Amino acid sequence: MAKLERSKRDTKKIRYAVVGLGHIAQVAVLPAFKHAQNSEVAALVSSDPTKIEDLGKKYKVDKIYSYDNYDNCLASGIDAVYLSVPNHLHKEYSVRAAKAGVHVLCEKPMAVTEEECHEMIEAAKNSQTKLMIAYRLHFEKGNLSAIEIGKSGKLGELRIFTSEFTQQVAGGNVRLNYTPEQGGGPVYDMGVYCINAARYIFGAEPTEVIASSATKADERFAKSGEMVSATLHFPDDRLATFTASFGATPVSRYSVIGTKGMLTLDPAYEYAEAIKYELNLGDNKKKKVFPKSDQFAAELVYFSDCILQNREPEPSGIEGLADVRIVQAIYESVRTGKAVKIPQVDKASRPDLSQNIYRPPVHPPEPVHAVSPSGEAA
Repeated sequence: MAKLERSKRDTKKIRYAVVGLGHIAQVAVLPAFKHAQNSEVAALVSSDPTKIEDLGKKYKVDKIYSYDNYDNCLASGIDAVYLSVPNHLHKEYSVRAAKAGVHVLCEKPMAVTEEECHEMIEAAKNSQTKLMIAYRLHFEKGNLSAIEIGKSGKLGELRIFTSEFTQQVAGGNVRLNYTPEQGGGPVYDMGVYCINAARYIFGAEPTEVIASSATKADERFAKSGEMVSATLHFPDDRLATFTASFGATPVSRYSVIGTKGMLTLDPAYEYAEAIKYELNLGDNKKKKVFPKSDQFAAELVYFSDCILQNREPEPSGIEGLADVRIVQAIYESVRTGKAVKIPQVDKASRPDLSQNIYRPPVHPPEPVHAVSPSGEAA
């Protein structure tokens, strides 16, 4: 609570520490502060001395810390952390921040297990800090418009959701270093987007899942696995099916099919491209392009406003928990070959068009000691 009071008293900007300076942090998160007028980067945390020194100079940040000095960072006068550390560290770094009175904006997936999610939620509750999971598409107009079209009745009764989210991950990329038990694999990394989209399109929670995996003889996928397909059963006998893969050409697409029409977003999940949709209503076809935007600035603006106005964020810890319980059920189904019931959560709020925040796109800088999933050099 002290941090919140100090933020209101001293400045209208929320001071962030960006924790973890991998590819996404460098090409998307750090540049986004330029377009988030209520937010500023005030500290950096990394284990790479060259990376943190170079980025500190580039963004004029003099508070730089190693992971070993994370507690010193939390005590340095920052208001919030943006966590882009590996998935298995989300819980630890979130809980430590909350206990220090620091607000948390955490990359998805929220954590590895439901138990870890609950720990994060409780830590924020006990310290009266804000916890938001970085679902950037909850503020992107193309996806929010898809939700509105689904609710409008134009497609008739919504029956089917299908999605593919795939990429070719280069050998040696950090995404391949972790097993699903450690929060690695295509479902934790990519499938969570498909799961989240199915939930916000249907406006409901799935009750059961059956899933399977396939991995070709490629040493790249020895730990993470290559791909997983899952079918989620939703109330009112609706089905959502998706495939997430580390070993296929890049695709980022979903379709929602109703009794009267179909809507397809392609690409649907990207942050470096314009989002596009095609609406098919019988003989009537409509295409729309939503200009490329700075989706990371949008979530920074939103979360900082939540802190400054003492408002609970919509993509809260409960939203992150809702997806993680499904990911766990998917991998249990993969292991057992059987359908798995999904524990229900009490989910009151969902994204809608009122959350649309547009900021102009950034020009990604050349990263330091970091590579994209495809292996493009840093």
